[in-house]
Amino acid sequence: MARRERVMRMSVELPLWRALAGYRVLTMLYAIGFFATAHSGFARPWLAVAYYAVLFVWTLATLPRVTNAANCTKRFLAADLTVALTGILLTPFADAHERVMDGGPTLPSIWTAGSVLAFAIKGGWRWAAVASTLVAVANLVERGTPARDTVHNVVLVWVASIAIGYVVEVARASERTLARALEIEAATRERERLARDIHDSVLQVLAMVQRRGAVIGGEAAELGRLAGEQEVALRTLVSGGLVPVSRVSEDAAEGAVVRMVEEPEGTAPDGPVDLRALLAPYAGSLVNLAEPGAPVLLAPRAARELAAAVGAALDNVREHVGEQARAWILVEDEPDEVIVTVRDEGPGIPDGRLAEAEGEGRLGVALSIRGRLRDLGGTAELISVPGQGTEVELKAPKKTTGTRGTGARGKAADHE
Repeated sequence: MARRERVMRMSVELPLWRALAGYRVLTMLYAIGFFATAHSGFARPWLAVAYYAVLFVWTLATLPRVTNAANCTKRFLAADLTVALTGILLTPFADAHERVMDGGPTLPSIWTAGSVLAFAIKGGWRWAAVASTLVAVANLVERGTPARDTVHNVVLVWVASIAIGYVVEVARASERTLARALEIEAATRERERLARDIHDSVLQVLAMVQRRGAVIGGEAAELGRLAGEQEVALRTLVSGGLVPVSRVSEDAAEGAVVRMVEEPEGTAPDGPVDLRALLAPYAGSLVNLAEPGAPVLLAPRAARELAAAVGAALDNVREHVGEQARAWILVEDEPDEVIVTVRDEGPGIPDGRLAEAEGEGRLGVALSIRGRLRDLGGTAELISVPGQGTEVELKAPKKTTGTRGTGARGKAADHE
């Protein structure tokens, strides 16, 4: 069945760029509005009008530049800061000297902070420190003397911009870490799904060839020996697994990129599936199936995985108890979950055997049974008493929480 790659983009910066764009427009209107109410006190109002015309056109024309880090280039940042610094240095020539010395606002007023914040969001606290220092120097030149209110404003812009730049750097690092963790988790789930498929098919065939070859003898015995070696090697690979190196490291302007493999839409039935129909093929002369009289409805993937886990448990019965061993399947349809119990009449599982088998690379119970139920948000509990058989209780919630794309393929077969 074809599978597709889903790309998920993560960005903590996007809200910051949007806020910055809004801030630039509002502060531009604020600066122009303040001039409109106090223009009579300006020494050269025509100079201020010319500057505000440039500021108005520049702010609106460059809005696309502050939508993301890719558009906000170094050249744009330099030009934007130049507009702010020019306005600050033009203030003594446009405004009255008395108002300048009394601590009146500069021509760009608080619009200047937006230019500095663009540096902080784009390049972090170091870029913010450079931009805010240049603004501080321009403010000191504009006043001529380091007045207390000027120093206060300069320090405020400096500290705020550097703090925001530092927060942006921390947010970027956290975003990359989270994206990498999500991709590793997705890759691990996909690896477990492939491991289950291999465990349920290839390993079973290799084990069968090994057993039959040993019985037949001759050249078949040699073939069985080779199959046994390959089974051991494949079990080692499956139990260890290889998680692909995360590709989140690529630096996308829109944020970190996470790639996940999932099943394409339309590969499963639209509505719920009756679990009884999937379990019916397991019933026979040696397997007794007890089920409710009404349909046991589950989501398609949940039904497939639960049926595959039942098949894995029955294969364990045939493998470790015997081909003629009897088994019983009990299906219980509860309001919030479906419980399927598989019981056999075998000798039971000795204490510590499951852990020993897992160490040998035999992950049938861990992957084909417990792994499937874990992906569904359910549980798989094994109850075994030596001499009294083994009971496997599978609980699957009707509203599954598992990750898509880890579904089983076909009938499950398992070795302990």
